[in-house]
Amino acid sequence: MDFQLNKEQKDIQKAAREFAEGEFRDIARECDLNESVPRSLLKKGADLGFVGVFIPEEYGGAGLGFLEHAIILEEFWRVDPGIGQMFCSLTFGSEELILFGTEEQKKTYLPQLVQNEAIMGFAITEPGAGSDAAAGTTQAVLDGDEWVINGNKVMIGGGTVGDFLVVFCLTDPEAPSKSKRHSIILVETNRKGYDAQKITGKMGLRASDTANIFFSDVRVPKTNLIGTRGAGFFQLMNFFDRSRSYVSAHGVGLSQGALDMAIKHVKTREQFGQKLAAFQVTQFKIAEMATKVELARTLAHRAASLLDSGIIDTKLIAMAKWNAGRTAVEVVDEALQLHGGYGYMDDHDVERFYRAAKVLEIYEGTKEVEKIIIGRRLLGRY
Repeated sequence: MDFQLNKEQKDIQKAAREFAEGEFRDIARECDLNESVPRSLLKKGADLGFVGVFIPEEYGGAGLGFLEHAIILEEFWRVDPGIGQMFCSLTFGSEELILFGTEEQKKTYLPQLVQNEAIMGFAITEPGAGSDAAAGTTQAVLDGDEWVINGNKVMIGGGTVGDFLVVFCLTDPEAPSKSKRHSIILVETNRKGYDAQKITGKMGLRASDTANIFFSDVRVPKTNLIGTRGAGFFQLMNFFDRSRSYVSAHGVGLSQGALDMAIKHVKTREQFGQKLAAFQVTQFKIAEMATKVELARTLAHRAASLLDSGIIDTKLIAMAKWNAGRTAVEVVDEALQLHGGYGYMDDHDVERFYRAAKVLEIYEGTKEVEKIIIGRRLLGRY
């Protein structure tokens, strides 16, 4: 069993780190305050090959895997979670097109994402349907050759800057099985009746675009259906098996960034006549934090690596995602503690990281949902 990245992966990691260090650090606080990321930065990242690396070559991507995607996001989040999240959002949901889209859909939409000519998002969550995605009520009714969509989605990445979204819609409300009532439909955001309202004042990840979405008799062609009618829930679960693997890397990157800041601070800050790093309690804290980060990275990389080899281990992916979120929360909490009162001030980056961490235990499957998945895989359903 080889736990080493290969040369190509190491080169990708190095390039992503250099790009993030050179481009994110000086503007990260401003992006957080302005609650936006310059489109020029996103375009530059795309031009350098950091966007959609898991998209097949025939559709403009690098034809790599989710591990490489995770490596890039880990390095981006290590420097700034908000900008890192915005880069993740650029292709979020493209897995639905790759896995279930028609050839025409793939050729039309995927190359635009890789070149940053378009931004997409995945509209799943609703006011009354978060973890219980199958309770979604945003409805798509077939009228001749068009779907007519009505409803409301909330907390959607890319909602105000996106050019198209894939939307989890109720299409077969009378189906006996709750898991066979939904479909996934692609919606261009310039369609009449589409409205996106930007969410401001988020606790963290403020640089990333998040919006509440409203559909009022939005009409799209029948051919915008992705995959099979009524199979939307199944397709959504397939998506989560991919997305949770690289969302785990968000937690690893944030944890590593917080650890880096803590190490730098304790090696320079003096109290009681000596550096904080000289105290045994500090050394114990740093040792525990570093071990947690390494464990989270190993689990996240293993989950993504198995996925790329064709082994979809939903239990392991849930473990990686839950553990990475928990690690981020615990490690950044200790990092801020080591900064003392300075860590509470927004002129120290650890404050921004602290605000960003908690969402990792909420989005893409709450920690409770991940534990349910793990428990059911081990014990069965009761």
